[in-house]
Amino acid sequence: MDSDHGRSSAGGGKDAWPQASHRPAETQDAPGAIPPTPRPPQVTAGPPAPHSPPVPPPAAGTTEPAGPSATAEPAAGRGIAGLSFPYQVVAALALSLIGLLACAHVAMVFLHVAPSNTLTKQHGKTIDDWIYPEFEQNWKLFAPNPLQQNVAVHVRAEVAGEDGRRTTRWMNLTHEDTQGIRGNLFPSHVDQNELRRGWDFYVNSHDSDNRPNGMRGELSERYVRRIAMLRLSERDYGGTIERIQLRSATSSVAPPPWSTEKVSTRPVHRVLPWWTVTPDDLPESAGERSRDVSGSAAHGREAHR
Repeated sequence: MDSDHGRSSAGGGKDAWPQASHRPAETQDAPGAIPPTPRPPQVTAGPPAPHSPPVPPPAAGTTEPAGPSATAEPAAGRGIAGLSFPYQVVAALALSLIGLLACAHVAMVFLHVAPSNTLTKQHGKTIDDWIYPEFEQNWKLFAPNPLQQNVAVHVRAEVAGEDGRRTTRWMNLTHEDTQGIRGNLFPSHVDQNELRRGWDFYVNSHDSDNRPNGMRGELSERYVRRIAMLRLSERDYGGTIERIQLRSATSSVAPPPWSTEKVSTRPVHRVLPWWTVTPDDLPESAGERSRDVSGSAAHGREAHR
């Protein structure tokens, strides 16, 4: 046995432990033992693997974490849920109060613009106190009386010239404003509102006999006269304008073809009396002619008497 073992070891025979990569320590350290022949390194195709530093072993008495999520702290809550309970109560009360105020405001505005009803009749004072003046609305939810008429304002003048006195034809002021608005992407507020609002001002401050029904009657009359003279001054009538007269032509809007309603579209005229032109009625561009007009107006008043 010993001779065989020695022969196999010394003569290069088979290793006693062909499958063992590490022999027992006592065998390797035994006197006369031959160290094992190292195996050549295996060469693999492809780029070499990057060198990574050795991972130190865990300390004694500690356990290695199972994964990255094991040591992550729980995410903190967001929004109201991240607050403490007392602050959550305060935030919930504040949001509830804001929601109630928003609903109350929407309800007040709705009742303000809605047609007259039981609630508005009973609580109209409360609604007005809430709306005015900060939340005033100048529109209505439903139009009970939409405008169904076309109103045109006409003017004519009495001119004194070298050939005597003559009266001009009626000039449609509203038609001129309409021509300036139609097809214009940015129409002037003067063309849209000056004459229309001025005439409404006069009609609302005078009765059917053209007598003022309040303190604003004289003011509205002067305003309409100045508008008329401003338009007439743009034309040359070959003389001095001494008197002017205005009228309105009101015609109903024709019903649609599918309607069975019968409406007369014939215009109804409201004719105002003749007004004697004074220097205050003239536009600023005609200031140099005010003395001539004043003298002509005085002469016209004497002739009229």
